[in-house]
Amino acid sequence: MEIPHRRRFLYLAAGGAALPSMARIAWAQAYPMRPVRLIVPYAPGGMDDTIGRLIAQRLSDRFKRQFHVENMPGGGGNIGSGRAARAAADGYTILVDDGTSFAINPLLYRNAGYDPDRDFSVIAVPVKTTQVLTVTPSMPAHTVKDLVTLIKASPGKYSYASAGVTSPSRFTSELFRTSLGLDLVHVPFNGAGPAVTSTIGGHTQIAFGSPASSVAQIRQGLLRALAVASKSRLAALPDVPTMKEAGFPEIECDSGIGFFVPRGTPREIIDKLNREIGVIVALPEMKEQLATFGFESSPGTPEEAAVALNTESAKWLNVIRTADIKAD
Repeated sequence: MEIPHRRRFLYLAAGGAALPSMARIAWAQAYPMRPVRLIVPYAPGGMDDTIGRLIAQRLSDRFKRQFHVENMPGGGGNIGSGRAARAAADGYTILVDDGTSFAINPLLYRNAGYDPDRDFSVIAVPVKTTQVLTVTPSMPAHTVKDLVTLIKASPGKYSYASAGVTSPSRFTSELFRTSLGLDLVHVPFNGAGPAVTSTIGGHTQIAFGSPASSVAQIRQGLLRALAVASKSRLAALPDVPTMKEAGFPEIECDSGIGFFVPRGTPREIIDKLNREIGVIVALPEMKEQLATFGFESSPGTPEEAAVALNTESAKWLNVIRTADIKAD
């Protein structure tokens, strides 16, 4: 499949519409006047869902209005993202999505149901995370090198679970597979929760997953963590080495969780949400809570968020080409 030239994803997405009238400014200042929904286009239990709920709770407290999460899984994130794209551009529908899959879906699907450049503006990418390489405890592998040896000894025998065809867990797994020349079977699921459950049960033996979806199971002994695909060790898993420490420095995945609104949403509302989300993720108690799940706060402007998303998109396009990833 020919991959289109990389988008300048959301680079100008925060530009907003024409200069607002006084009435428009007053409307934005009064926002929110009713409940706000945060659409998470994946099943409960994954990193987008975890961050969406943590920040929704804090936004509810700060604005004294309800911010609530609605999970809309399906189509690798396309169903929920499409629903958000068609919502009114008034700030009352927010999409929560990891920037990697959100940026790449339109490159893989003939009709994703939305176009990120045309349909969305970015509020912020306030949180970053990584992926953890885990195996079912019955696997006789206690290091990454053990696992690679097992896979190479039995090509095609082992399978890995992912949170979806275009998920960060899929891309990291494919980076692992292609970089090391491994023969693995891909089993995609409709979200991180089902993928973790499959690996716990041994139906799939291997999974890269976000810390949010796997830390608790690792601590309970339901999964065995072999390495984290980050630059440094995670506070949530201090005894688990990085992929570099394990001998595989090329396997690295740090990705962000983004908050988006339908394009045309007043810039004043975008800025208001950006400021509040930035304050929330900078709170000491919030930073500590994020760290327990393997997240790191990364507040910034909408423009900075757009640049971060473009960087992630460029990185993973190479994986798409090398692994010949298709929306199967």
